[in-house]
Amino acid sequence: MIANEPWTLAGDAPVATIARQGFVHLAPAQLCALAGVDIDALEALRPSWDRLLPDGYLKDGGRYRCRRHSCFVHEPASGRLTQAPHRAHWQPLDYNALHGGIERMFEPVEPAVAAAPAWHKLLAALGRLFADVAPAERWFIEAHQFRIDTTDGVGRPTPEGAHRDGVDFVAVVLVARHHLRGGETRVFQADGPQGIRFVMREPWSAVLLDDLRMIHEATPIQPDGDAAHRDTLVLTYRRNGFQSPDSDLAGSPSRG
Repeated sequence: MIANEPWTLAGDAPVATIARQGFVHLAPAQLCALAGVDIDALEALRPSWDRLLPDGYLKDGGRYRCRRHSCFVHEPASGRLTQAPHRAHWQPLDYNALHGGIERMFEPVEPAVAAAPAWHKLLAALGRLFADVAPAERWFIEAHQFRIDTTDGVGRPTPEGAHRDGVDFVAVVLVARHHLRGGETRVFQADGPQGIRFVMREPWSAVLLDDLRMIHEATPIQPDGDAAHRDTLVLTYRRNGFQSPDSDLAGSPSRG
């Protein structure tokens, strides 16, 4: 990354853009082209966000977040993607001071969603792209379906604030944005002064981040009509196994 070099939100060369500036923004057509799916195939997944279950672990006492979580293993060379046995989500306190250090067991992604061809193509395509940025024999993927609503008046997409996730790469895919204000995406250098702010408005647009180099957050949302909510799919890719409290691999990944 070249200090103070202008950043772009153009997504026509995602591998080169991530290598240069640490992140890339993809329009829906670019994400579809990357995954080799049409928008209707992705839209067929959207109703499952209406069936997410409340997140009972929010330490601020909020009721604004629903989610599901499942894990997968992807081998970029062969293209093989397999679902891992269901497990708790865990992060070190170094990466999530609010909810880190505890095992959070969420309901899994619905079987029909996890088995959908569009789901497999999306996860595998992102794995191949990230392996082109930083070669990996295997990716350990955690998939989070989120709905943030305004039940409490304000919804917080990232209650932990600006953060890294302790993985290699992160993909944040916007699934729906309905009757709300706020929800601005903010991306910053982890070790420098540069940052950028933008609002993801189009369903199936995405931001892909090199988690070793970038910090990110989304600002709170407020209602601008009935049933205000923001739905996202957050995918994390880590080469050194799933984060776990009893593993010496739980800390920050590194690249040779």
